[in-house]
Amino acid sequence: MRSYRDLFRSPEFTPFFLASAAQTAAQTIAGLALGTLVYRMTDSPLLSAVSMFGPQLAQVLGATFLLSGADRLPPRSTLTGIGLAFAAGTALLALPGLPVWGVFAVVVAQGLVASLGGGVRWGLLTEILSKEGYLLGRSVFNMLSGLMQIAGFATGGALLTVLSPRACLLLAAVLFGVGALGVRLGLTARPPRSSGRLSPRATWRTNGLLWSSRPRRLTYLGLWVPNGLVVGCESLYVSYDPGAAGALFACGALGMFAGDVTVGRLLPPAVRTRLATPLLLLLATPYLLFVLHPALPWSAVLATVASAGFGASLVQQERLMALTPDELSGHALGLHSSGMLTMQGVAAAVAGSVAQLTSPATAMTVMAAASAVVTLALATAARRPGSADWGRGAERGTAPGPESPPQRAPQRAPQRSPEREGRQEPELAPEQRPGAVPGSTSGPS
Repeated sequence: MRSYRDLFRSPEFTPFFLASAAQTAAQTIAGLALGTLVYRMTDSPLLSAVSMFGPQLAQVLGATFLLSGADRLPPRSTLTGIGLAFAAGTALLALPGLPVWGVFAVVVAQGLVASLGGGVRWGLLTEILSKEGYLLGRSVFNMLSGLMQIAGFATGGALLTVLSPRACLLLAAVLFGVGALGVRLGLTARPPRSSGRLSPRATWRTNGLLWSSRPRRLTYLGLWVPNGLVVGCESLYVSYDPGAAGALFACGALGMFAGDVTVGRLLPPAVRTRLATPLLLLLATPYLLFVLHPALPWSAVLATVASAGFGASLVQQERLMALTPDELSGHALGLHSSGMLTMQGVAAAVAGSVAQLTSPATAMTVMAAASAVVTLALATAARRPGSADWGRGAERGTAPGPESPPQRAPQRAPQRSPEREGRQEPELAPEQRPGAVPGSTSGPS
């Protein structure tokens, strides 16, 4: 699968794409409205940041107890249910008089529900496109996320000048409902990818299996930590410049879009695999200049340039899929999504705490410096003796683990394109990054 035209000719890709667009727009409008609402209620950078990114903190609970459902639940029903749950929760957040503790209770519940969504969604994408088409398909979804964030944050910022935050939350609830309806009507019913029931024990066992491989472990850390720390910078946009937060988020989304187009479509594989560490450093370095308190035109430029570095995640996700057996693809991608979003929530809380003690600009600089240090440490670890197989020589599905992976459901066989038959999966080379929906607000990712 070599072109965008091939993608949109694939059965079910277009309705899946459009449903995701509605949900991404809902996430961005709801997140900006909620962060603004909490900041007006509390005048606290910490609580504002955590309200926007706090649901990600609940992802760690989902990754611990629920993630086995990513391959054991029917995808269409699960994604429809998650979308409806977000519609209901977002409408609840719009209730007048809801206290701050009530807001955070709903936010945590949404994060717990969303922890299942990433694995189900991206595992389903590998079925719709096959693994050969995953990188191009995921790059299109990342570009979609960037475009919808640009539109969503710009629209949300404009709406907040004429409507209350609660009215914007109700609009987001409607969009979540539209996305759920699109999934229900546009996708066919599929059986789960693996047999067995959703259980904490199965989740722990498969997490242990995935984590037991050093190449996968380094890839996961690269996907989670540098990205999360930079999202901590983004979580302070509202407190850094309340009147321009929507513009900063939109510029960041524009930079992410440019990075995803470049990495996913324009760069040849031989070049792409060498750029993850430089892209991760690009992600962090511009935020170091926020120590100078740049005004809006310059802060917008810095946010745009930095966010191009989010394109590194495409390289890392491609590597992760090359290192993961087919029957665990949904769980592996779900673990990536949950870990990334958890780290984003933790980083938002840390950034908010530092901003509370110092200033938003100082906190952004500190988080960016930490991201750059972690990136360099991971690159150094990958060059140590015994690390040469990171993303390159590890054989798929052979990583040792405490127990065998869940058995493939008897009625399913992995989808393969004709070109895949009779040849071994390509294996990729080293260097890495962070995740998925950078700087976006929480939602059924």
